[in-house]
Amino acid sequence: MSQLLLGIDLGTGSSKGVLTTPDGEIVATAVRPRPGSMSMPVPGWAEVDAEGVWWEDVVALSRELLSQAGTAEIAAVCVSGVGPCLLLTDRDGRPVRPAILYGIDSRATAEIDELDQRFGTAEVLERCGTPLTTQAVGPKALWVQRHEPQAWGRATRWFNSSSFVAYRLTGEYVLDHHTASQCVPLYDIEKNAWLEPWYDAVMGPMAAPRLVWAAEIIGAVNTAAAEQTGLPEGTPVCAGTVDAWAEAFSGGVRSPGDLMLMYGSTMFFVQELSDLARHSQLWNTMGIDPGSKCLAAGMSTSGSLTAWVQGLVGDVPFETLVREAAAVPAGADGLLLLPYFAGERTPIFDHHARGVIAGLTLKHQRGHLFRAVYEGIAFGIRQILELLDTEKNPVKRLVAVGGGTQGGLWTQVVSDVTGRRQEVPEQTIGASYGDALMAAIACGLVPAETDWARVGQVVEPDPEARPLYDELYDLYISLYPATRDHAHALARIQEIGS
Repeated sequence: MSQLLLGIDLGTGSSKGVLTTPDGEIVATAVRPRPGSMSMPVPGWAEVDAEGVWWEDVVALSRELLSQAGTAEIAAVCVSGVGPCLLLTDRDGRPVRPAILYGIDSRATAEIDELDQRFGTAEVLERCGTPLTTQAVGPKALWVQRHEPQAWGRATRWFNSSSFVAYRLTGEYVLDHHTASQCVPLYDIEKNAWLEPWYDAVMGPMAAPRLVWAAEIIGAVNTAAAEQTGLPEGTPVCAGTVDAWAEAFSGGVRSPGDLMLMYGSTMFFVQELSDLARHSQLWNTMGIDPGSKCLAAGMSTSGSLTAWVQGLVGDVPFETLVREAAAVPAGADGLLLLPYFAGERTPIFDHHARGVIAGLTLKHQRGHLFRAVYEGIAFGIRQILELLDTEKNPVKRLVAVGGGTQGGLWTQVVSDVTGRRQEVPEQTIGASYGDALMAAIACGLVPAETDWARVGQVVEPDPEARPLYDELYDLYISLYPATRDHAHALARIQEIGS
């Protein structure tokens, strides 16, 4: 009997699943769109109904894909998802409140400041490898304790999206090392263990999940999960991890110097390191492979900003906007955009930052605006790449993944602005494909070093565009500090108005 691997990824706007053979051949795919599933009940909050979204998507995708598996055996299953998140459950695994999402949820700014003062900013960076930001889990846990004591009092366990699904499938209470390393200030990045004094200070008596590596079998599908998902009882289950790292894994970002650039609703970067590289403007994390280390960065808007423009101009077909933007010369005829429409994560960590469109004239049309969006995001990418690319940990290869790589213009603009060559993998399914590979490795069907990625396209920078983009980049870098005070004042007015 042939064997297949099941990979499922729980994204922000949709969930995706894939069935593959052990050599990476795709047998079946499935997508479950869920626009509007993320709740934003208060400005700066971002939540998800874990039971009604994450678990229901796993059930639906499992059943749909299993119907296409024929007589093949499911050798193992692996699930990744958005993160790091904070989901609190009672002793029976039932959520006591909606899951609080990753860095786009900025409710715990006061708690970030408090923990920085309590433990010391420099000490947090030294012990955890990463500064306390809105991406961190610890401040959000403290926020729940302060503002929702009844929910906190009912909670006995805490999860990320992937670890919640792993628990529902197996009953095992675990968290992978990568996700744990984003749970600042709870994890010691040097010792690869919970930082017990700080963990106890933040989480109190709540038990810590057992730490495992992402591509590790943690248990098997239990009876209850088998009845709901259709997966055979006893099917091995892999730990899984945060979606961006599963996507990097799918693209073959496995060696020091490899860097993934993910074109999604937000822009995300994952760089494999030869050694730890603490940086106050970036995130230092553990990787997928045991002992591997990464630097990461994330912008708050990218694809979501192109969607905003599309809605603003009357839902013109996306292809039309791309064609009009391509007809506009480099530099968008002197239009410069600061893409902080939802605040910004790296490198400024400013949730009160706001978008700026500078240089507007009556001659500018929607094609100019759309191109300026692409270029503004590309300038932000260049700024982050300059922080990631160091003498100790140089960026040797840039792998572009995600839906935004499929139009051609956006990737070309990024290469032109940054002066960097990009490789686009042949297989663009993304994180769920990386999950299937992790499952294959975890159950021993393939060696640990197996890489399914194949280069499908190479994007080379246009050297003739570089002088103008260098000039505009200097203006871009100066635009945020020049408008920061105004943006913060306007942000306060917006918060009052909401």
